[in-house]
Amino acid sequence: MSQSPFLEYLAEVMFERRYSKRSIEAYCKWVKAFINFNNRRHPKMMNEEDVLAFLNYLSVDKKLTANSQALALNALVFVYKEIIDEPLQLDLKYIRSQRQAKLPVVLTQKEVKQFFSCVNPDYKLPISLLYGSGLRLMECVRLRVEDIDFDYKSIRVWNGKGGKHRVVTLAEELLPLIRQQLSIVQRYLVSDLANPHFSGVWLPHRIRQKYPKACDDINWQYLFPAIRPSTDPESGELRRHHIGESSVQKHVKKAAISAGIQKNISPHTLRHSFATHLLQSGADIRTVQDQLGHADLRTTQIYTHILQRGGNSVISPLSRVFE
Repeated sequence: MSQSPFLEYLAEVMFERRYSKRSIEAYCKWVKAFINFNNRRHPKMMNEEDVLAFLNYLSVDKKLTANSQALALNALVFVYKEIIDEPLQLDLKYIRSQRQAKLPVVLTQKEVKQFFSCVNPDYKLPISLLYGSGLRLMECVRLRVEDIDFDYKSIRVWNGKGGKHRVVTLAEELLPLIRQQLSIVQRYLVSDLANPHFSGVWLPHRIRQKYPKACDDINWQYLFPAIRPSTDPESGELRRHHIGESSVQKHVKKAAISAGIQKNISPHTLRHSFATHLLQSGADIRTVQDQLGHADLRTTQIYTHILQRGGNSVISPLSRVFE
């Protein structure tokens, strides 16, 4: 990571607020690009016109995707609101990259049953949470033991997309599997603590400072720990990370193939299916929005179109031919 004091401070603030390493790296990357674009001036010395020029440069000159442009904007919004304390206007008039609309792939409930009958037992719990709680893949693999609330049958998701926190539902049927998983976490922790070179689980910097013993606490361990400890690239210390997202992706693909499902299935397909089936069962769209962590209701409304017959409730004229 850059040695710039400003970027180091930005990373420190994000660490304190429990942003993921990936988000911190991405934000620092775009803020650094913004600074370099403006001849290495400090962000405090720049204004919204400089931000607009940078965003337009990304869209027109660099021809970046809408997602990349949005990520750059989010990074700058965070900097000016949380670091500079001079929030940007919400109606910035910049040239937006054209976002290609995508329709979500959704499994039928019958296909979901077929799919789960073919899931590797070792990955049944994380994959079940993708569908049963509507988690994003990284939200799932980054869960900590303390994020599970057995009393209220819910999961606390910290710093989801956009840095937002939310509480999602937890299927009661998964509680026995979760208790089994906690036993695995406990066994790993006992083994790790016996290793004199082990430095505990990774924690955000300020939490490490405030609670120096938390890294050895069972509540802070990852719910889905990796099989083997590894070297933390940030500190060079020996830690036990969470399972990799690629391993979950691989087992989702395998299960879909084994179940004979012809659709292009990914972990996010299970999240799409969660939302669609919730609406299908009569859940209010605002409830679904909260469960998914969508900032804009319009993002959630795409699932209502899936439920409408023939696309927007249009009945094909061919149907009348066969009446």
